[in-house]
Amino acid sequence: MLSEELIKKVKFIEITTRRRVESFMSGRFKSHFKGHGMQFSEHRIYVPGDDVRHMDWRVTARSREPLIKKFEEERELTVLLLVDVSASKNFGSNEKLKSEIAAEIGGMLTYAATRTGDKVGVLLFSEDIEKIIPPKKGRAHILRVIRDLLTFEPQKKKTDLAKALEAAFHIMKHSGVIFIISDFMTSGYELFLKKLSLKHDVIAIVIEDQREKQMPELGRLCVFNPEIGQENLVDTGSYVFKEWFKEYQLNFEKEKAHIFKSKKMEYLKVLTHEDYGNAVVKFFRTRKRY
Repeated sequence: MLSEELIKKVKFIEITTRRRVESFMSGRFKSHFKGHGMQFSEHRIYVPGDDVRHMDWRVTARSREPLIKKFEEERELTVLLLVDVSASKNFGSNEKLKSEIAAEIGGMLTYAATRTGDKVGVLLFSEDIEKIIPPKKGRAHILRVIRDLLTFEPQKKKTDLAKALEAAFHIMKHSGVIFIISDFMTSGYELFLKKLSLKHDVIAIVIEDQREKQMPELGRLCVFNPEIGQENLVDTGSYVFKEWFKEYQLNFEKEKAHIFKSKKMEYLKVLTHEDYGNAVVKFFRTRKRY
């Protein structure tokens, strides 16, 4: 049984994400992704008031009747959320943990998709496939997705994105949309990402905490890595350490950006201290149509 506090939190996120979506999506979720939108259905006789830009002049010339192209919306999308639930998700130096941001973004994307009649599935992963929620629609499904993202306790602590991408490839039989919600603190996933992005529209949502990028000068600290269960003593005031840390973060960012660019993927970076809703809205408003 969920606690009353948790139930309130799930409902609050559902209401908040619903308002966000309704304020900017206007039922056009699927139009933001490649291969989806309006497709040709058939010809029909032109009637006064039709948009002349849809006239098919070649067919009209052959048939000697004014014919116009009729369009209809393409089939429903299947959206799959790959959500990182490894131990690093429990980090957060502000009001919210990375896991909470992931739950809120997941709720927003689920609501946006189901609002336009599309199905949404979820794959939770750590170093293993922890849980799969089959694609469905409806408000009850939205609430379930938010609840599971908030409460799920993984069996493993490390991250294996490659395994999650390979699983997604087998789950998604037809072309669709895949969101990867993670801090991407892992490696060895490039080949699987390329394979997946050739068939699907893949978008990376990178959740980061500013404290992970900036180490304050607090003298000697014992730093704990939750994914490997290891503690290390570091001198945060040391020039050598600060230069190493700066170079490490710079190289990590460059490598990540290079991987996404080489796979012709777009990605959104979300920081835990920022308004995730505005970041997602801005991303969709400026996203390229392929």
